[in-house]
Amino acid sequence: MTYLLAGDVGGTKSVLCLYQFDVLSAEQHTALQVVKRITYASKDYQHFRLLVADFLKQVSPHQPDHACFGIAGPIHEQRCEATNLPWVIDARALADEFSICDVFLLNDLEAAAYGMLKVPDEDLIELNPNAIKQQGHMAVLAAGTGLGEAIMAWDGNKHFVLSSEGGHCDFAPNSAQEDDLLKFLRERFKGHVSYERILAGDGFGNLYDYLKASGFAPADPVLEAEMQNADRNAVISRYGLEGNDSLCKETLRLFVEIYGNEAGNMALKCLPRGGVFIGGGIGPKIKSAMQNGSFLKGFLNKGRMTHAIEKIPVRLCLNTDTPLIGAAHQALERLLNHS
Repeated sequence: MTYLLAGDVGGTKSVLCLYQFDVLSAEQHTALQVVKRITYASKDYQHFRLLVADFLKQVSPHQPDHACFGIAGPIHEQRCEATNLPWVIDARALADEFSICDVFLLNDLEAAAYGMLKVPDEDLIELNPNAIKQQGHMAVLAAGTGLGEAIMAWDGNKHFVLSSEGGHCDFAPNSAQEDDLLKFLRERFKGHVSYERILAGDGFGNLYDYLKASGFAPADPVLEAEMQNADRNAVISRYGLEGNDSLCKETLRLFVEIYGNEAGNMALKCLPRGGVFIGGGIGPKIKSAMQNGSFLKGFLNKGRMTHAIEKIPVRLCLNTDTPLIGAAHQALERLLNHS
């Protein structure tokens, strides 16, 4: 029996999973089976290696031969400074400390993109009714603690994932309302405003605060009191879905339309005829809002170039484990290639 360790390492939570399988030949192996899976609160650990040490203690005496971690942050020479955590993660140091033959780091969106290639069709919802699926490049956007973006380049035989930090690109307004939103956020953040400020982390809160300050509608004191004792972004999105509060309802509409706008930007940049995947933790939680037409309106709002992307599939992925799935299969591929 052979063991692999895979991880989805994010700013809020980190999921580690030990898999087992049998290698039958250089080309064949049994399906990956979960041995143990643990979700950790990332900020409870000063260093990532302490989290790994705890997990390996939990799965002892099983020892992974290979490991792959999808991490929210840029990877350079197999070293990562996590974007939303005070962690520096080094693949070689982890391999040495825990006696693992091979440790490989991926950007979390690289891992999610590889995972998208493995999810079944029933985990995907098509948002573009005029989509025509073709072979070609694909793209992934995922809003969660951060906004991740990646391109899945097609070479005629297989897809290769190109990571990016595209979520930190400049926010571009598309209406008078969004012009004012940019001014509001530029003042709040003392300069540069990225899409991540709107579509991840405290994005719902930032949009809500703008709409409240603009006088769009009066704030409900009962709702605002609830925000003091809970995750305000979750409260805003829940009220927005229910449609019982004007500020929250408009916040959700604006969030979804801007999300679609940025997905359309990504589509224009790489023409992903194979489709655009929407991953991350937020999309599935606001599924009905993603399906009501606002996202597609934003996606197609490209003026004279709308025709270039109007037939591209746009799929909302309901499986939030794609980074973990992708990391596991990349570890497996590296193991088989080294066999």
